Order: sequence, then structure tokens, then C-alpha cells
Amino acid sequence: MNILVTGAAGYIGSVCSEVLLARGMRVIALDSLLEGHRAAVPPNATFCQVDLGDRPQLEAVFSQNKIDAVMHFAAEALVAKSVSEPSIFYATNVACGVNLLDTMTRHGVRKFIFSSTAATYGEPEIVPIPEDHRKAPINPYGKSKLVFEQILADYRAYTDLQYVTLRYFNAAGASIERGEDHRVETHLIPRVLHAAAGNLPYVDVFGTDYPTPDGTCVRDYIHVLDIADSHVRALEEIDRVTGEAFNVGNSRGFSILEVVAAAERITGRKIPSKLGPRRPGDPAVLVASKEKLKKSLGWEAAHSSLEEIIQSAWAWKQAHPRGYAGNATAHV
Repeated sequence: MNILVTGAAGYIGSVCSEVLLARGMRVIALDSLLEGHRAAVPPNATFCQVDLGDRPQLEAVFSQNKIDAVMHFAAEALVAKSVSEPSIFYATNVACGVNLLDTMTRHGVRKFIFSSTAATYGEPEIVPIPEDHRKAPINPYGKSKLVFEQILADYRAYTDLQYVTLRYFNAAGASIERGEDHRVETHLIPRVLHAAAGNLPYVDVFGTDYPTPDGTCVRDYIHVLDIADSHVRALEEIDRVTGEAFNVGNSRGFSILEVVAAAERITGRKIPSKLGPRRPGDPAVLVASKEKLKKSLGWEAAHSSLEEIIQSAWAWKQAHPRGYAGNATAHV
């Protein structure tokens, strides 16, 4: 099977490409390299440096390659940036996605797995969060992902598109060869490990007065290898579950301070933290209900204990202390 992976030089897209290749599929890896790393793309993939906003380039990719299905990871994803520069998010996450869908339609490609987010739910009213929870995103990032989910439903009626939406919570961890190396790193676990390695003086803890056991935010962490596996499973069953959305999570949350403590145990190093006020728009608890994915596809996470996630991320960081070779990664 020939899979087009967009955002294939990014964190999740590169690991998913690795898993697809390991399972005998051909990967056409597409990325603009504005945020991704060329070195993250598996060498056995067919790489195309293409911006989804460039229709002629996208048309050429579909004309020159046999494509059976698309996994769409390419997106703008920094929440704070979405508040200050919303136009980029609607252009990239909505308009460029429509370009992709239109090109698929012209070439008769009907299978589509969409990388969505828990940010579509907004402030949760029920925890763990079920998929039918009301959608009320509180930032343009979440809004842009929700709009595209709605567009997919329209295309299903319009073009007979088969699609599955996967809303994952906090992606983390690494494979042996590929890990998390954002140019601007905002995610907790890599920042904790940067502090453990001495690349950061401390870890910021935003808010200590939440209604949680230790007063800090609680999040549901999911191993990137489990995310990749859930995408493969959704593609295998797409005929049966087309049009459905699934959470990808563990139904188990960990606080910021629990993550720091676990990282200290695994790295054997003291990790300084700096306590500060809450950030606007940070819910106290974001934890997925995993029941729908388990019941519908018989799938649940296999690698997502907090210890396994942090251990894998730390092993990758030790093997790649500067991230992907030749890239000056910003950690602040």
C-alpha cells in the first residue's frame, strides 16, 4: 500500500512514516521543511519538499506517485502563536488542507486519516473526555482543527471520501531513531529533559493552585509509537469506521510535578523547577476517554506508561544531544 504522509519531517509524521515502512508499506513523505527536519524523514521514504499551499507542486506529487491513502499531519500547532497570528493557522490548517482534499479528489484517492487534537474540546465538562463531548475550542489552533473536521464530513457527502479523525492528547516519547526536536520547544517532557541535560536552567511550572492533588495541571500522555500504531489500525478498518472520530489517550493523567519527579528518577538528576502563575486558557485536567477506540477497533496503547515514555525520550536525547544533525534547535 502506498501512503502519502504530510508533515513527514515533523515529530509525529516522521515516526509514523518509520512505522509504516517497517510494516511493508511504501511512504511518500511530504514536508515543506519550514518546521520539520529533513534528517527526520526515514531514508527509505520517497521525499517530496512541497508546501501544501502550492497547488501545482501538490498536483505533481499525485501525478508522479501511486497513492492509496493519505495520513495528514502537516499543521501549525503552537497554541500561543495561534492567538497572536491566527491567519497562519487558518491558511495552513484549513486552506492548505482543502488543497490536499481537492487534489486527492481529482486523482481518485479516497482514504484519509486526519491528525486532530484534544484542543477541539476546549474546557472539559466531563473527565475523562468522551468523543461526543461538546466542542468549544478556546484558541485558533483548536478552532482550525475543528473546522477541518467539519470540512471532512462535507467532503464525505460530496466525494465519497473515507476518513477517520484521531484526536490525540499529549504526544510524547521517541522511537530508537526518531524523537521530539521542535525548533521552538513548548512541550513539557522535552523541556524537562532539556533541564535534566543542563540545556535549560529550570522547568517553568505554570500554576500551582489548580483543583488537582498537587495543584498543577494534569495531562494524558500518549507514546508517539502508540499514536503511529493507532493510525495504522484506523487505516486498516477505515471501511468499517469511516466518518468516526477517536480519542488517542490512556484515560490516565499525570501532573506537571509528577512528570518532573518521574524524570528525576529516570535520569538520576535533580531537575530545578520555577513555580509561576497560571497561563490563560490552561484547563486543570485534560484526560481522554479511551473506550471508543477500544470498543470499535480493539485498540489501546501498549507503550504509554509514563516511565516508558520518559525513558524512550531520554534515550533518544542522549543519543542525539543536539537533536537532528545540522539543525540549531531553539529551546526557549
